[in-house]
Amino acid sequence: MKVIVVGSSHGGFEAVREILADRPDAEIQWYEKGDFLSFLSCGMQLYLEGIVKNVNDVSYATPEGMRAQGVSVFTETEVTAVDAKQHSVYIVDHKNGQKREEQYDKLILSPGATPATLPVAGNDLKNIYAMRGRDWAIKLKERTVDPEINNVVVIGAGYIGIEAAETFAKAGKHVTVVDMLPRLLAKYLDEELTDIVTKEMEKHDIKAAPGQAIKKFVGKDGHVTQVITDQATYPADLVIVATGIKPNTKWLSGIVDLDDHGMIKVDDQQRTSADDIYAVGDATLVKFAPTNGTKSPIALATNARRQGRIAGKNAVGNAAKTPLVSGSSALSVFKYKFASTGIKEGTAAQFNLETKSTLVTDTFRPSFVPDENGNDKVWFKLTYDPQTTRILGAQILSTQDVTQNINTISLAIQAKLTLSDLAYADFFFQPGFDRPWNIMNVGAQQALRDLEKNK
Repeated sequence: MKVIVVGSSHGGFEAVREILADRPDAEIQWYEKGDFLSFLSCGMQLYLEGIVKNVNDVSYATPEGMRAQGVSVFTETEVTAVDAKQHSVYIVDHKNGQKREEQYDKLILSPGATPATLPVAGNDLKNIYAMRGRDWAIKLKERTVDPEINNVVVIGAGYIGIEAAETFAKAGKHVTVVDMLPRLLAKYLDEELTDIVTKEMEKHDIKAAPGQAIKKFVGKDGHVTQVITDQATYPADLVIVATGIKPNTKWLSGIVDLDDHGMIKVDDQQRTSADDIYAVGDATLVKFAPTNGTKSPIALATNARRQGRIAGKNAVGNAAKTPLVSGSSALSVFKYKFASTGIKEGTAAQFNLETKSTLVTDTFRPSFVPDENGNDKVWFKLTYDPQTTRILGAQILSTQDVTQNINTISLAIQAKLTLSDLAYADFFFQPGFDRPWNIMNVGAQQALRDLEKNK
């Protein structure tokens, strides 16, 4: 059996791993258009801040290591077209310009996505950067120590934008974060928690500019100098655009079915509309557990890796279905650490759901533990169906790392647990670690009281 895998990020890497485990006798060809295998953009901040010293360490695998396992690895080599009927792909080796055709038994596509660009005047000026991929990581690292860069404008207040803002603030730059949504991190946290995080960012010379649309970039001598929105003008020596991604799928039009947004249509086994072709990663949709399977664009490494494993299994004949996901994620912003999963109060409307939320606060450890020993405040917000009391989502924030609680809530969502299930669920207690009642117990118990009051 010959399997060709296109793309080396999360999904492609996991597909290769799964095939190696399930069918070690299979012939695997792995293609990467860039000159570096398996770069992790989600680890970029660690490199930019100097925690990881070598940019090449921010990866899953090396060509040498994978070749030692029997995988034929091709970097700077692009699959430019697919003939689904003939089970063949057309390849260009960018190192020498040579072209060739390869046959496959199974084809797994992990084409990924590219950073979205802003269609406004001045978007071709120099010093307008993205924050995705190894090449951009190297360029951004240079700018963190560039004495000519004083004012940085970050466009987009999702995870990537906030990571960029924190990185450049720590590098001593004045940072402005512009976003069309009314709050920073609005897709991940509700207002009570974004208020806390925004105040923390302001302490570190990061100005929040939400609810604004970019109108144009202004420059001098070909370099950006200002960002103009519908409300204000901001000085900018460097602009980082983090407004989302778009699927890298134009080249697949007419080969596999795409939706109106260019996403590849796949079934529960990651199969596309073409025989023996699978697709994984940011160019596909995932089924959202809180809504019992609504297909949603949730571009997370965890989803891509899961899809890659399932595609790999099915490609070699081991039937498997991709499970529903809760969309769990986490981030640190200076001293605060937070995580969220599922539906929030602020996102319920887009799913046309009636929800109710309960916010509770507690200390990290019992009250007799001194503050200086890490007994900090914890915020926990639980979202649920007020009729069935099914748990639909949650958010947690503290200066202590309490983010792992969200993994439990993610599992509760997938298992369709209710508030009563969570209210008295069995979690350990030890004063050096936590409170007698876990914050999740506290939240569910209070939610039940809230519902009882409203009867």
